[in-house]
Amino acid sequence: MFRPLSFYIGLRYTAAKRRNHFISFISLTSMIGLMLGVAVLIIVLSVMNGFDRELKQRILGMVPHATVQGADGPLDDWQSIDERAQLHPRVEAAAPFIQGQGMVTGGGNVRGVMLNGVVPEQEASVSIIQDHFVQGSLDELKSGEFGIIIGRLMANSLGLGIGDRLTVVLPEASVTPAGVLPRLKRFTVKGIFSVGAELDGNYALVHMDDAARLMRTGGRAEGVRLLVDDLFAAPKVAHEVARTLDGRYYVSDWTRTHGNLFQAIRMEKTMIGLLLMFIVAVAAFNIVSTLVMVVTDKTADIAILRTMGATPGKIMRIFIVQGAVIGIFGTLVGTALGILGAVYISDIIAWIETLLGQQFLSADVYFISYLPSQLQWKDVLIISGSGLTMSLLATIYPAWRASRVEPAEALRYE
Repeated sequence: MFRPLSFYIGLRYTAAKRRNHFISFISLTSMIGLMLGVAVLIIVLSVMNGFDRELKQRILGMVPHATVQGADGPLDDWQSIDERAQLHPRVEAAAPFIQGQGMVTGGGNVRGVMLNGVVPEQEASVSIIQDHFVQGSLDELKSGEFGIIIGRLMANSLGLGIGDRLTVVLPEASVTPAGVLPRLKRFTVKGIFSVGAELDGNYALVHMDDAARLMRTGGRAEGVRLLVDDLFAAPKVAHEVARTLDGRYYVSDWTRTHGNLFQAIRMEKTMIGLLLMFIVAVAAFNIVSTLVMVVTDKTADIAILRTMGATPGKIMRIFIVQGAVIGIFGTLVGTALGILGAVYISDIIAWIETLLGQQFLSADVYFISYLPSQLQWKDVLIISGSGLTMSLLATIYPAWRASRVEPAEALRYE
């Protein structure tokens, strides 16, 4: 019968309507601090999840999930390898490629470039580039016309547009009657894309037949690019595909080319999450000081309850209830605000940009022009659970201290 009484008294003490309104103010600030800490942590982690998602979709939508290349040079029969690879249940598409590094010159400027020879009809099935064209399309690449598709940052830095010409220079020399000259070829810009990140500044596509002539592969593909159903299964799938083929092959995947980037993002998210969790911890342990002040203020009330037959356990439950109310209410409201903020943060930032007439994330500087957000319920559960746990743990010492109050000692000077 004392459990409802303990609960009722604990709720009354939370309001602190009698005498000391300062204690109710401290309770309110503890609650607000916990609420803001939980909300900010959910929003920040959701934004980081959004950036992680955008990087995966944009960068890994352009670069190969996995590749199968000949161990002894270009592939003599890439068509059969392409067909065999697509028989694997986890391979969604495959396409041949030729890849090389070099420089491009145009408008008096020079940039490094990763040149990719592709078959336009098949490249669209393994890449997201078709959805990110500013001008032109993959269909503009025709065999023998030596057309090239470049990123928007490269086009801007070289001052080029559709129909302009640039020169591709490879780090290989050709022996001519005039002496040893670098291998170079004039290309016409057929398209400009924008997917974000560094790819817009150093990635270019040409028709595979033109790349074969420039790199002198004899019309053969350097390898076959694979699109798999699960990014993290790419290493395993690539090896399984290679084992089904006759001959010796070299396999690679995105974890070797861009794995460090995503490991850095994951580590950054973990570290920021831990740092922001300290905000929640500070807010939660403010409950300790709040309850210690309440115990000091309510010493006479505790003594009276003890003389009326309340056990130390019941006294302890009164103050645990008071601290739990602060912690639960602050955590739940903070979780609700955090979820709403994570869902609508992109719209809120866009509205602020419109109101101020200033863009916070410029597409010319960052790889996206808006603030992405992806709410993950696992993060919400971890943050909310941690907030509740810390707030409940914070009630134990003050409640134990209240249960140790001796009635005679407390009432001596009353």
